[in-house]
Amino acid sequence: MARIDDEDLFQSSTMTFGEHLEELRVCLIRATAGLAVAVMIGFLVAQPVVHLIEAPLRRALGTYYTERSIETFDAWKPRVAGGPPLPYSRAEIVDAVENHGLSFELREVHADRLSRVLEKPAAVAAQGSAEDSASATALPPGQSAFQLQELVPVLLWQPLARDARVSITTLSAQEAFGIYVKAALLVGVVLSSPWVLYQLWTFVAAGLYPHEKRWVHLFLPVSTGLFLAGCSLAFFFVFDFVLDYLLQFNSWLGLDPDPRISEWLGFVLILPIGFGLGFQLPLVMLFLERIGIFDVDTYISQWRMAVVVIFVVSAILTPADPYSLLFLALPLCLLYFGGVAICRWFPRGTASRSQRATNANQ
Repeated sequence: MARIDDEDLFQSSTMTFGEHLEELRVCLIRATAGLAVAVMIGFLVAQPVVHLIEAPLRRALGTYYTERSIETFDAWKPRVAGGPPLPYSRAEIVDAVENHGLSFELREVHADRLSRVLEKPAAVAAQGSAEDSASATALPPGQSAFQLQELVPVLLWQPLARDARVSITTLSAQEAFGIYVKAALLVGVVLSSPWVLYQLWTFVAAGLYPHEKRWVHLFLPVSTGLFLAGCSLAFFFVFDFVLDYLLQFNSWLGLDPDPRISEWLGFVLILPIGFGLGFQLPLVMLFLERIGIFDVDTYISQWRMAVVVIFVVSAILTPADPYSLLFLALPLCLLYFGGVAICRWFPRGTASRSQRATNANQ
């Protein structure tokens, strides 16, 4: 339900429409200046921030290739019946990749050829290779020169952190600088969020009655806390689930991921900011209820429509994957009903309405 009375929200304000636009311009300039200062600070800490941003992706890739290594071990079969087995047991493989942070690549060699190369001097090895080449020209019909069935499996070990498959690549020389700038911008947005939200609520307060402006001073710290909570939820919780889900499709399709950090950074920029903005929902609901735009009965009667809108907005604010959509939409649904509960537990007093009517008559 809309406002019960027909009074104009700006009736008691002495500001004209042009003055409201001027107030908006001033607030935008101040917010932009604060963002610029925060971005300058972000340039000083952008390098460790880039490493911090890489951490979830590297962790997800490490988990992906650890599981792939164990699957490769389980799926390997000798080329011929009774052929040489793998030189490690499954328990040793699991212990190495899960407890010692190692990765391996499965290769096959001719063991006798390798021992001959290691034992002979270079000249003798070269002579032996020439003799082998000469003898190979006189093979019986149907016999292959390359003895495939004599290949022996070997595992090439390396630390998982140095595995090229876990590294995050750039494809151009200037891409690293763009990543540095984006990281500074991300730091600037987070650091300046209290100041930007303060300017937003300052502009809103300019058009409110004196007794309604006190809500702005209450909402500012809560708004900042909700924004930072949404960003933290996305970065420290949602990223791991989203990455695991997306990498499962690579495994299902038999594709090895080769992520670029610029694409990942764009993902990092969108998701936390979308969560931070979405978490403002209960605050906006309480604010609209306090100034009389909506009431609790409207929130309750239109909850189905609100849920639909929440899912649509979540789809817009998040990338095109169901996990990030659900991780944003489900908390927002809970926050919506939490906002309804707050409005019901702390209803608007009749004194505020009478005071508003008195101010309007004056």
